Amino acid sequence: MTQMPNLNSDWTRTGLLLRRSPSGDGCDVVGDPCVVWDPHVSAWRMVLFFDPPGHAQCVSDDPTGAPGSWSRPEPLTFTNPQVLPAGGGTHKPFIVMDAHRPNQAAVVDGLVWLLTVSFIGPSRHKRIQRAWATTLAGPWTLEPGDLIASGGPGEFDENHVDAVSGYWFEDRRQFLYFYMGYPLSPQPWRGTPFGNAIGVATQRPGEPAVKAGVALAPGSGPSWVDGYLGGLQLLPGIEHRWVAVINGSPTPPDRSGSLTSEEPAPSLGGMAYTDAEFPASGWVVADRPFETIDEIPAAALAAGEGVNLWRHHLLVAPGVERLFYNSGAYGHEQLYSKQRVG
Repeated sequence: MTQMPNLNSDWTRTGLLLRRSPSGDGCDVVGDPCVVWDPHVSAWRMVLFFDPPGHAQCVSDDPTGAPGSWSRPEPLTFTNPQVLPAGGGTHKPFIVMDAHRPNQAAVVDGLVWLLTVSFIGPSRHKRIQRAWATTLAGPWTLEPGDLIASGGPGEFDENHVDAVSGYWFEDRRQFLYFYMGYPLSPQPWRGTPFGNAIGVATQRPGEPAVKAGVALAPGSGPSWVDGYLGGLQLLPGIEHRWVAVINGSPTPPDRSGSLTSEEPAPSLGGMAYTDAEFPASGWVVADRPFETIDEIPAAALAAGEGVNLWRHHLLVAPGVERLFYNSGAYGHEQLYSKQRVG
């Protein structure tokens, strides 16, 4: 089970885990990881944002997922790529996990499930799709249509739905999804009218997903999430019923039209918690992030970190916790990790 470490002193840097390629696949972004145990190969399997083409997977047979142990990332395979939006592609894959077993893929009706953020053409307007497979290696079969679509006029997710994660509650026979919603019109968030929020949706097998509102809104403090909020990784807790690894920023977005204006630096990682029985509500953000940009050591800056600390993801394994995150200038990030032994 996972406690709520808030201070960077809890972690030891283990450096660059996966670097950007000099050209071709993975030359822009390597990050946004999701790590699950794959019993078919007795190894950890990571799906990640690997751009281009936007998605990849790799494996590590090291029990701690240490740097140097991961295979070369290779693109995910889909049986029906024609279901992706015309003129677009997909990125930021996430494997649906068992809510009560960290880093264990949920098996629902004999299948494993993948969430992916698809985009349409040059505008890169984002939507969320779902796919299934019989094994974590794939190939994956995309479901037609959107799992979670952008919201209507004035809603907090009218512009994009992004950075999705998903969890299966066997006792409820229900999926719970968290996603990042981008508004087009001002929202009632204090001091950050265009801030991105973390939304929630639920789904029962065989039924469409149903949006359930906002789990965490920006501008509600503490200061490190006063600008916007990003992805959420759910974990069972000890001191609290549920904890989460989240991303946020103190900098409010604007609507000037560029991607960097929608997600301005710095992105930071940290924790949140809730004592709700079903963790769709009641979330409280920890007082401070894992680390601020000013706290990054000189050696880490020299190794390419800085500007942003994106999409943190925690691997909980016997005797170790490994925190993955991508860092660097927007659109040019690489994947790094920290370790906490105990």
